[in-house]
Amino acid sequence: MSEGRPWWQHRWPWLLILGPAMAVVGCVITIVLAFQSYGDQAIIDGGTRQGLVITAPAAPAQQR
Repeated sequence: MSEGRPWWQHRWPWLLILGPAMAVVGCVITIVLAFQSYGDQAIIDGGTRQGLVITAPAAPAQQR
């Protein structure tokens, strides 16, 4: 950077920022799609949902 220009006018800082910025955008898109597609999915295995806690059904007692 011996040209005396500010850092934002050079190409290399933007190329270094591009990778992490694309990862953040991809993560946000993945989270949004996950909540839109699977947020209200039913529990099939017989468990119950109480708030944020999902409890599994009690296993039957095994006889010996």
